[in-house]
Amino acid sequence: MILTVTLNPAVDKTYRTGELFPGRVNRMRSVDNIPGGKGINVSKILRQYDYEVTATGFLGGYQGRWMEDQLDRLKIRSAFVQVDGETRTSMNIVADNGYVTEILEPGPHISDTQLKEFMQKFASLAEESGLVILSGSAAPGIPTDIYARLIRSASSMGKQVILDTSGELLKEGVKAAPSVVKPNRKELEYIIGRRLQDMNDIKDASSVLLSDGVGLVIVSLGDKGLLLAGKGRCLYARVPRVTALNTVGCGDSVVASLAMSMTSGADIEEMLRKAAAVSAANATTLESGNVPLKLAEEILRDIHIEEI
Repeated sequence: MILTVTLNPAVDKTYRTGELFPGRVNRMRSVDNIPGGKGINVSKILRQYDYEVTATGFLGGYQGRWMEDQLDRLKIRSAFVQVDGETRTSMNIVADNGYVTEILEPGPHISDTQLKEFMQKFASLAEESGLVILSGSAAPGIPTDIYARLIRSASSMGKQVILDTSGELLKEGVKAAPSVVKPNRKELEYIIGRRLQDMNDIKDASSVLLSDGVGLVIVSLGDKGLLLAGKGRCLYARVPRVTALNTVGCGDSVVASLAMSMTSGADIEEMLRKAAAVSAANATTLESGNVPLKLAEEILRDIHIEEI
């Protein structure tokens, strides 16, 4: 069983249009509603590969009930704390000219009582899970050290933890030394506190996190690929060009692939190669957290790995 934590789930509304014009009426050509939030996306990908998944976090209102119905349909076990507010909506506007615009609501406020209930539920769920994934932003009312607290809780049970978040949540989280942390370049710059000019800068910044106790650092570089740094090794995966329709969820695809590799005992080169292929395949679909499995296998053969 893999446990995913989504502290601010969302109903993802993906719109298609020719072009988005700020300050004007924009009529969308189509719209799709899917359960979203980074941890939910990870859960969906893991289910595509037939992994058993439990999803936890906070849900509320009509949209929260809709989310649970959708997760049940996907055979993802729901173990969310119910809140008084309404689960948020995230709008993802995909234009034919290649621009993707995201409009993200803040989410419902979480009370101290609801947070305490969640912490107790998390401890129970982590105990019965083989691996824990902490993904995404936190709803209003949740302290910035929440992920650090969850990492320490899971680590005390001997569980491996993957952390994928940003801002202060990430900065505080890495202090608890998760097994894996997956920042993108800007997020890594935020942790380190300086600009990273080239691949050697990214390698050096990753080494700082490793020296502070993080097990592995994997850095998303967009269409430039992925960098993975571990004790004594730093690898770079260059990905082949694909026709990208929607890059939202590519980072979640990396996290899901890492989790699968960790549970199977893959070495870091195989781990990186698979993560790059799954992420690239995800970019070719409109729905975030939906990987064309056959295409991922084809891309896997074309992933180039080099040592840095």
